[in-house]
Amino acid sequence: MKFLKVFCAVGFLVVLVSNIWSISTWVEARGVYDDICYLRQAHLFERFGLRGIDTNIVLDDDHYLAGQLKEIGFSDWNDPKRIPCHTWIANAAKYVLQYPPGTGFILSLFPTGFQVVPLYILTSVVAVGFSLIALTYASTFYQLMLVAAFGDAAIYLMINPTKASYSVAPTMMICALAGFLTAKLFTDGPQQRLFLLALIGLLIGISVNVRLPNLFLAAGYCLYLGGAFLWTRSREMFLQGVVFGVALLIGMAPTLIANTINAGNPLSTTYSGVDVVPPELNPGILWRYFVDVQFILLGIAAVWTGLLWRFNRARAGRIAVLVAANLAVNLIFFMTHPIFTPYYIIPIDMLSLWTLLFATLDLRGERAADSAAFHQPANA
Repeated sequence: MKFLKVFCAVGFLVVLVSNIWSISTWVEARGVYDDICYLRQAHLFERFGLRGIDTNIVLDDDHYLAGQLKEIGFSDWNDPKRIPCHTWIANAAKYVLQYPPGTGFILSLFPTGFQVVPLYILTSVVAVGFSLIALTYASTFYQLMLVAAFGDAAIYLMINPTKASYSVAPTMMICALAGFLTAKLFTDGPQQRLFLLALIGLLIGISVNVRLPNLFLAAGYCLYLGGAFLWTRSREMFLQGVVFGVALLIGMAPTLIANTINAGNPLSTTYSGVDVVPPELNPGILWRYFVDVQFILLGIAAVWTGLLWRFNRARAGRIAVLVAANLAVNLIFFMTHPIFTPYYIIPIDMLSLWTLLFATLDLRGERAADSAAFHQPANA
C-alpha cells in the first residue's frame, strides 16, 4: 500500500506539472468582458486600497478600463451606457461594476500583469494538497483507486472548465476546504461541531464575495440545520444554526458593504438584465446542461450520495441529507436561470464531491475500527 500511495502521489504531481505548463502560457487579456472587469476591480484595489471597493465608473480617471476595452476593439469604449459588466444605479446616478469585490481583491494580491497565472497555479496546488490528504486516509486498494481517480480529475478541473471565469478559481479552493470540513462535521462533539459550522459558514460567506451565486452553496446547510431544529426542538440545534448563520453573514460582509457603497443598500443588487429575471424552465438551457461535463459531475455526486445513504449509519445518513439538499436547491436555481455557462454548477459539484470523498474515507475507517473492536477479546 505504501508503494501504491507514493505512486498515486507522483501521479498527482505529474498532473500538477501539466497544469502549470498549460497555465504559464495564458494571457490575462483574453478579450473576454468578464476578465477585463475583474481586472478593473483589482486595479481599483491596487490604486486606492480598500477604498477600491467603490466601483463608480468616474474613478476610471486614469483610463484603465477604457484602455482595456480599446485593446480588444470595443467600439463604444467611451460610452458609459455601453460599457460591459457595469450597471446603472438610478438612485445613486452612477455606473458601477456588477460583480462582488472578492475576485478582484484576490487578483490584486498578485503583481500587476501577472495576476491570473499565479492564481490558477495556487488553485491547482490546493487541489493537489487535498488529494494528498485524502490519500493518507485510504486504507484499502479500492479506496486508493477512488482517491487516485478523484484527485487526478479534480486537479485537471482546476484549469478546465475553471479557466472560463476568474471567479471560479478561488471558489474551487474554498469548496475543497469546505468539503473537507463538512465531512468532519458529524465526527466530533457539540463544541467541535460549533467550531466547524462557524468555519464552514465563514468560508461559504467568503465565497459569496467571489461569486454571488455561491450564496446557494449555503442552502443545504441552512435546510439541514433548520430541519434538524424543527425535528428536535433542542437548544443545541438552534445554537448550531445561529452560529452558521452569523458566520455566513460575517464572511459575506464585504459584499454587503460593496452593495451599500455602489447600490445604496446592502441588499440591493448591482446586477441587471437577464441575471435578475424570474426563474423559468427553458428546454434549451436544460439540454445544454444535460450534455455538459458539469452535469456528469452532478450525476456522479447524486449517485454517490445515494450510495452513502445506503451505509445505513446515522452519520452517513446526515451527511447524505445535507449534500442532497444542497444539490437539489442549486440544481433548481441554475436549471431555471436563463443563462448557461460551462462552469455555473461546477462549485456545487465540487463542494459535494469533496464532501462525499472525505465522508466515504472516514466512514470506511470507522467501519474498520468498529470491526477491530468487535473481534477484540473481552479481557484485552
